[in-house]
Amino acid sequence: MEHLSTVSTRLSGVAPDAVIGMKSERLPFTIKRVHSEEDLMKAVKIRHAAYARHLPEFARSLIEPEACDFDTDSVVLLAESKLDGSPIGSARIQTNFHQPLHVEESVDLPLWLMTRRLAEVTRLGIDEGRIGRLVKVALIKACFEFCEQNKVEWAVVTGRTPIDRQYEQLLFSDVFPNRELIPLRHVGNMPHRVMAFEIETGEERWAAAQHPLLGFFRHTHHADIDLGAPALPLARGAAAAGVTNTPMNFAIDGIFA
Repeated sequence: MEHLSTVSTRLSGVAPDAVIGMKSERLPFTIKRVHSEEDLMKAVKIRHAAYARHLPEFARSLIEPEACDFDTDSVVLLAESKLDGSPIGSARIQTNFHQPLHVEESVDLPLWLMTRRLAEVTRLGIDEGRIGRLVKVALIKACFEFCEQNKVEWAVVTGRTPIDRQYEQLLFSDVFPNRELIPLRHVGNMPHRVMAFEIETGEERWAAAQHPLLGFFRHTHHADIDLGAPALPLARGAAAAGVTNTPMNFAIDGIFA
């Protein structure tokens, strides 16, 4: 793999001069927060299509925006192709700053976790094709940056088989012993593992593991990932009315093949 800069800095919300000396890459797509009904419907379109490929029955419930998309503590991310503006990926992040996480509708989190500042990543969906793997990794990077920007201590995810293995590869760990599978209401009562990732120690653990995505996540500036300033949630009435290098592609394929 190409040599990457060893500069380590918190990328979220930094000024341009803060990334001088850091490797920069342009992506063939952009990632931004959803601010409008049009953007939300693009996110819903890609979300529904992604779930329909594997869970067609559950996907029927995702044709329209969900109430969770409008929660005060929720942010929806949208990846769009630079070529034609088409949606190619989306994810939703919900914090527990004002209300419990969605996963807590189905299970009581242990005290050591529920007393922390948390963010739950849900509805991660991408378009099919080779670029989809890059979109997925970039969306995950955006989620980590959001956590740093908002001083989240732990990121929480839920994964069904075999998606849970992808989170293992990112060094998420099980919240409950013995890789327990728990039926979750917000994903159609399908059994999922509940997993968590400590944000503050993430870079240290990735470095110790010589993780192939460390450079992409921590040592590369992607101007096309723009989370902006903290945004207000969508009003409920709104919904009613460049190419990366080959070595990095190889790393992404190895994690999300």
